[in-house]
Amino acid sequence: MADPTEANANDKPVISEVEPIVTAHELELDGEALCYRATVGKMPLKDEKDKIVAQIFYTAYTLDCDGDPADRPLIFVFNGGPGSASIWLHMGALGPKRVDMGEEGFMPPPPFALVDNAHSWLDLGDLVFIDPVGTGYSRATDPADNEKYWGLEADLEAVGEFIRLYLSRNQRWTSPLYLAGESYGTTRAAGLAGHLIDRGIAFNGVVLISTVLNFQTLRFTKANDLPYALYLPSFCATAHYHGRLADDLQARGLRELLHEVADWAEGAYTIALAQGDRLPEDEQGAIAERLSRYTGLSQRFILGADLRVNIMSFCKELLRDDKRAVGRLDSRFIGIMASAEGTTFDFDPSMNAIVPPYTAAYNQYIREQLGYETDLNYEILSFKVNEKWKYQGGEFPDTSEGLRAAFAKNPFMRVLVAQGYYDLATPFQAAYYSLAHMGLDPALRDNVTIAEYDAGHMMYLHEPSLAKLKADAAAFIGGG
Repeated sequence: MADPTEANANDKPVISEVEPIVTAHELELDGEALCYRATVGKMPLKDEKDKIVAQIFYTAYTLDCDGDPADRPLIFVFNGGPGSASIWLHMGALGPKRVDMGEEGFMPPPPFALVDNAHSWLDLGDLVFIDPVGTGYSRATDPADNEKYWGLEADLEAVGEFIRLYLSRNQRWTSPLYLAGESYGTTRAAGLAGHLIDRGIAFNGVVLISTVLNFQTLRFTKANDLPYALYLPSFCATAHYHGRLADDLQARGLRELLHEVADWAEGAYTIALAQGDRLPEDEQGAIAERLSRYTGLSQRFILGADLRVNIMSFCKELLRDDKRAVGRLDSRFIGIMASAEGTTFDFDPSMNAIVPPYTAAYNQYIREQLGYETDLNYEILSFKVNEKWKYQGGEFPDTSEGLRAAFAKNPFMRVLVAQGYYDLATPFQAAYYSLAHMGLDPALRDNVTIAEYDAGHMMYLHEPSLAKLKADAAAFIGGG
């Protein structure tokens, strides 16, 4: 549905609020028919003069049930990017419908299909999928103002205001409240937990899917050796998956092997990197030999990289002889490269495998089944938002302090951290490092639960991991 827009005396656009569209549906889940309502619309953000300055598009699923709806858990969901819409968690994991990607999650042949999601979280709580400004159909009233929302603090304010308005308009202030975010959405979720507790909104739980709290753990910048150690277990998992390790390591159980790699990376490897060019030549050789053993890369390549292999080099180097590259979002994925030369892939095989199926399925679904008509482009992943995002906090923004503060002020809050072994965007060891360095009081450490999956950044692409994610979420929310 197109929004009515007119121009005021200053040629500034004026947008009128439009009632959301509500449709009735049914989903069979674990042998039980669940009747629910889908609500799609735009939540207005207003200035001090009560003028709409932006609209945040959302899709909400609420179960039709006896009793007070406020008694049901309410789960606010968003993805990351930061320029990403909520389509991935919406149509891949939590919502009542999902894109059919087969058991392994690799790209199927077109045309693409939508199926009932047997692992939906709808039986766990009502779901609200949020598209921050600049993603999905969410826009500022004046296009020139879009960039005002593209920053860490501005985003927390806008999404926090959406949550406040949703609670008020739907009389859900007393519901058990949860946040679920993926990737940069975990950065947002951690920040929101701290931001909203000071505004009277306390969460029962926060689900962090493919976590990044401290960006120092991910950014391969000059004089920052931290990512090299934290990525190493994920590099090892990838090499193991593609059969590039020595026979004795290939025969090992993956998790046992990754524990060994993580211990070495945080010990001898970190100490070696800290020495810089003071590291003796014989020790360089010993470190290169161990790195080669754990990554499947040649010692010559590792020595040429000064013992520091970054993510893009690894993605291209591991299968270079086959003129293939592994994916960044999910290193199980393989892409055909134009050339075996170069230090980075032509495209991310895992990203390119998911964009067409999700784009087609969502655009059909929102119109055909939810009745929402618009000519506006649904921004699945806006590179413009990503490029212009203002992170604040210097070179390495960190929202772990917001999460720690939320724990301190609300010791009943719990966190579920979900990580994939083959995620090279937000590697699991980086998440564990951030959690260990956030200063959480020892009395609250049992409030954090960690779950691991045999897949990548979007572990739910892999159907067995999708089922496990639902089971882990059920235990987490049910246990609260």
